[in-house]
Amino acid sequence: MAALEPEESNGPRADGTALARGWLENSPFVAHLGIAVDRLEPGRAVLSLPFAESLPTMGDVVHGGAISSLIDTAAAAAAWSGAEVPERPRASTVGITVDFLAPARGQCVNVDARIVRRGGSGLCFCEVRVTADDGADVALALVTYQL
Repeated sequence: MAALEPEESNGPRADGTALARGWLENSPFVAHLGIAVDRLEPGRAVLSLPFAESLPTMGDVVHGGAISSLIDTAAAAAAWSGAEVPERPRASTVGITVDFLAPARGQCVNVDARIVRRGGSGLCFCEVRVTADDGADVALALVTYQL
């Protein structure tokens, strides 16, 4: 998300939710994975990754890298959602820890990313819960994101 462009405005700076939505809708990588935006609100992003034949690592088990990409994408969207957009937005994932709890097998994977704390220096700490469509817990993650 290093090349984000804010909406033009003559008034106060835009809320980052529109920026996050625009990025998600126009990112070639997000489109490649097939990630869908289910909900965006300040400090929260709910996204889903529909199952596709290109996602398994073996058999019908969704690859952990695809799940990790979904986690990182959701955390970035949550961090921007509700944030004030600077004149020259730049951002980066600083750290990501993913604990896999169970495999997602042949089904959609859903994430709910929520900001736990926003630091004054632009650091955002985000908790991400991953579930499969059948309700099974798939992973828990902590992402540190710099706005």
